[in-house]
Amino acid sequence: MNCIIIDDDKLSTKIIAEFVEKTDELNLIGTYENAVEGINYLNGKSGEQIDILFLDIEMPEMTGIDVLKTLNVLPQVIIYSSQEKYALESYEYNVTDYLLKPVTYPRFLKAINKVKEKDEKKEDITKSSTEIFIKNNSSLVRVKYEDILWIEALENYVVVNTFRDKYTIHFTMKAISDKMPSDKFVRVHRSFIVNLSKIKVIEDNSVVIKTEAGSKVIPIGKSYKDQLMNDINLITK
Repeated sequence: MNCIIIDDDKLSTKIIAEFVEKTDELNLIGTYENAVEGINYLNGKSGEQIDILFLDIEMPEMTGIDVLKTLNVLPQVIIYSSQEKYALESYEYNVTDYLLKPVTYPRFLKAINKVKEKDEKKEDITKSSTEIFIKNNSSLVRVKYEDILWIEALENYVVVNTFRDKYTIHFTMKAISDKMPSDKFVRVHRSFIVNLSKIKVIEDNSVVIKTEAGSKVIPIGKSYKDQLMNDINLITK
């Protein structure tokens, strides 16, 4: 799991970074003393999937709560602070855990286990569902997975393409990919996710999707081709 730390306290950052380093399943992508830089990284097109944000509450320019209010899409968040008084407000933002300083390694591991449990529950819910609700203006529209053809990135938005409609939502590709069941959808390019059941033909560097009007050709990124070939039911000589 990829992690970043946003904390202006160098000593606290050093402790959390050491805990991440000694935990095999964690990978530290970066640390930010400045909350604004951390926000820009998470809201931007970094190319890295961030699974966990370790976030200090008491920072001079922006508090941890301000950071939670500002982010477009939140990874799982583990907050740590020297005071308990922010805990209740932080849980309004669905944070995974709240640690009191000084943080010990056993307590840190307990928080990581909560992250894994939350991921497993989300995966179970996703696999058992057959539909998703998509915000369309002020309404929520029920869309069946079987009706979605492909999803395309468009700057800070994604476009969900169905047989008859398109829905543009303020989401990242990483966030929408996490929402879609992995047995039904596969990312074939940094800008495209396709419905496996709608693939008509796979060519060297593209897939052809069946549409109501005919077909749509979508490029396959080099780094995504192996995953695509693993996800399809393949017969070769």
